[in-house]
Amino acid sequence: MNITLLKVLIAIVVFIVLISIRQINQYQRGVKFRLGKYVGTKNPGWRLVLPIIETMTKVDIRIKAVDVPHQDAITRDNISTQINAVIYYKVKEADRAVIEVENVNYAVSQLAQTTMRNVIGAMELDELLQNREAASLKIKEIVDASTEPWGIQVNNVELKDVVLPEDMKRVIGKQAEAERERRAVVIKAQGEVEAAENLKKAATTLSEAPGALHLRTLSTINDVSADQSNTIVFAIPLEVLRAFDAIPEIIKRAKNSDKA
Repeated sequence: MNITLLKVLIAIVVFIVLISIRQINQYQRGVKFRLGKYVGTKNPGWRLVLPIIETMTKVDIRIKAVDVPHQDAITRDNISTQINAVIYYKVKEADRAVIEVENVNYAVSQLAQTTMRNVIGAMELDELLQNREAASLKIKEIVDASTEPWGIQVNNVELKDVVLPEDMKRVIGKQAEAERERRAVVIKAQGEVEAAENLKKAATTLSEAPGALHLRTLSTINDVSADQSNTIVFAIPLEVLRAFDAIPEIIKRAKNSDKA
């Protein structure tokens, strides 16, 4: 009878031990409680958790990505926008993540939503569109400081999208088009100024060098005459044409002098 009772007790002990074994993976930490009181954080491996008197909560310490849904926000210059972001965070202290906050993922998401609206409300639209990194960094710093008592470390915050009203999109498009036209006009004016300066230098050089202007004229004629379809018109002074009219009279005088 005693042997039978001993076997039963051994079987009960073995059963209790088997059901008390808990496995903690490498990416987890176990927060253990005994009679409702925190007694320690367990590292990866097999751990014994006695039924009834002990409990253990496993906490994933890997980096998590929380997608913050679109939030309506008004910038400092009273422009209505919709923004959404992704927050990357990890549990740094598992005991705090269990004891200090009920649902870490939900709490971080809600905190990020309110922080995003506050940060965007302190920025103008142009500043937000041109420097998203600054807005993301500011949101990260605020959320990280607020979640530090929960044992959370915020690694990064990325603004995914900034949605503007349709009328504001058209205004921004017109502004960008006007800016491109302004730049084109400025560049063209700068090119004309540089071309005028170069022409001025070339004219000065040609005027100072004897025969340079004639050489330049001959070079231009040579370039133009390369194409047989071109017609070249020379502007000859009137005095030169009158000289041709006097040629017959000169020849006649020459003959008379020979006869004499």
